[in-house]
Amino acid sequence: MSRRQHKPRGVQNSPLVEAEITALTLEGKGVARVNGKTVFIEGALPEEKVAFRYTSYKANYDEGRVETVLTASPNRVEPKCQHFAICGGCSWQHISLDAQIRYKQQILLDNLQHIGKVQPATLFEPLTAEGWGYRRKARLGARWVRKKQQALVGFREKNGGLLAEISRCEVLHPLVGERITTLKDLVTSLDARDSLPQIEVAIGDDEVAALVVRHMEALSTGDLDKLLSFAREFQFELYLQPAGPQTVHKVYGERSLAYTHPQFDTRVQFEPLDFIQVNQALNRKMVMRALELLELRSTDTVLDLFCGLGNFTLPLARQAEQVIGVEGDLAMVERARAAAHANGIHNTDYYACNLMSDALSKEAWLKHHYDRILLDPPRAGAKELLPYLGKLKAERIVYVSCDPATLARDAGELVHTQGYQLLGAGVMDMFPHTAHVESIAVFVR
Repeated sequence: MSRRQHKPRGVQNSPLVEAEITALTLEGKGVARVNGKTVFIEGALPEEKVAFRYTSYKANYDEGRVETVLTASPNRVEPKCQHFAICGGCSWQHISLDAQIRYKQQILLDNLQHIGKVQPATLFEPLTAEGWGYRRKARLGARWVRKKQQALVGFREKNGGLLAEISRCEVLHPLVGERITTLKDLVTSLDARDSLPQIEVAIGDDEVAALVVRHMEALSTGDLDKLLSFAREFQFELYLQPAGPQTVHKVYGERSLAYTHPQFDTRVQFEPLDFIQVNQALNRKMVMRALELLELRSTDTVLDLFCGLGNFTLPLARQAEQVIGVEGDLAMVERARAAAHANGIHNTDYYACNLMSDALSKEAWLKHHYDRILLDPPRAGAKELLPYLGKLKAERIVYVSCDPATLARDAGELVHTQGYQLLGAGVMDMFPHTAHVESIAVFVR
């Protein structure tokens, strides 16, 4: 009998099936084998026996959803959020925080071993911070539901592209997470409620919160008054975005968004759509660890790649002789330069350069000598840069990563081709209750 004949003809008629869970995917789904085929089961954990129903059939794997946990894992906990079952903002709330860290550390090690063919000499103690109310940057979807005569504001559902119907968010900063219902009521009250696709949220270190309201049509005077009244009542800095990102402009508030590093006496102002690390407490710990791993001397020249506004650059400049920051966007570079000046830091220089390009050899900053290199690339990693890093021959490289697979790939190149040893690596829980794995690694020549 063929494998397909073991299954019902349609997902709607899927009977309960029992399975033993052996592993966990990055998305937080349990992995099982049923009739010789891999099944990814939402809501299941390793060491569990569950009863599930199929939700989809694929050529090489199937998917399902837990109906009953027959034997629970010791790592299972009750999700704090009442919307966890439907909202796609989190995927790991049913796993204890300690277990989440262990899973992420194992994911990092597995990637390093299988993709990079490397193993760190030292496994660092994971960096952790508060698990709730930590998220200070988010893009919340907004949608007017005509049948319900109500707007939805929040994240998309776990299964499908629709917005989840939520009333609060436990991982968003409380200034916003506890006001989801209020935001829904605001959008519902607007004439333009059917043409507001999203609200961007950004919160600075001083409890300054900003909202960027994207609107597809001109706002009426009444709508603008309602938005301004909302901003005044809840002390939000209010921005409007009538078209692309370049059209974002402030309409209410006089406070500036900023992130700080008190240990290094630095403060950087940012705009609500700028990239910043979403977890304030963890970011501060991450910067401290990066500088510790670099083992900086006061005579060192440091290269900071993908420097952004200066999250690492300015703390580095407090301890090194000179820091060169490189970032892809010219406007960002100019603002990074201004941030250094505002902090009274004068031993930095900046270059605008596409660091994902295959043609970097003529870049002026590559002609310098560097004692230390720090890089914090996007998810795609730093593949194009690695041959040049090998030629620079810095004594130490610290690599901050938001994707264990590309870190592993690049670590393999640095170790097997560019003459470095992977001295140590470890995870940093920047996004608790999600499958996102942030990590840091140090390489020595």
